[in-house]
Amino acid sequence: MSSKIEVLLPAALIRIFAFAGFISAAILLVNAAKRAGIIPTSPFTQLAAPIAQIAAIGLVIGMYLLISRKAGTLATLGAVISVTSLAGLVGVEFVLNLVFPYIGQDVIAVLRSGPLGIALTVVSMLFLLGTVIFMLTLWRTSSAPKGAIILYAASSLPIALRTVFPETVLQLGLVGLAVAAAFLATWMLRSIPRATADEVAARAQATR
Repeated sequence: MSSKIEVLLPAALIRIFAFAGFISAAILLVNAAKRAGIIPTSPFTQLAAPIAQIAAIGLVIGMYLLISRKAGTLATLGAVISVTSLAGLVGVEFVLNLVFPYIGQDVIAVLRSGPLGIALTVVSMLFLLGTVIFMLTLWRTSSAPKGAIILYAASSLPIALRTVFPETVLQLGLVGLAVAAAFLATWMLRSIPRATADEVAARAQATR
């Protein structure tokens, strides 16, 4: 693979992952609107809900690609935990949207009191931990907008602890996370030329 292709390939991937961030933001807004009763619950909104987490995996990977040359082990740990927890949250969203609406509250209570409840709690705590670690490294090692980083981290709290916070707070968390994801995806797109230039300079230095 030529040096030019090696440089352009990460740029193309970052664009794809940034687009995934916009998709995640859009679905999060749909989820918030559905929970608030602004739009009705339908098979489309139920099936679309897990896509937010799937797309968010791409967003995290794209941000990590941008900061990986400057970030250390902590950033890698945060990214790994975030991606793992988001993958787990995909399953959570399938359960919440495609299983729970069709069974009784007594059955839901039994399920939550068993291994499923433990799994939901573990995944939620991993999501919160991974988000805080990754956002901290993003704050320290990148030019990402600080407001978006704070909003992303703060919004993850009511989402991870959804059983503790009132429904309104959860809805605000979904909206806040959507806004933060959109801003971070925009930052990724704007950072591609600088990242590409850094790659070219690094390769030129290595060949001397």
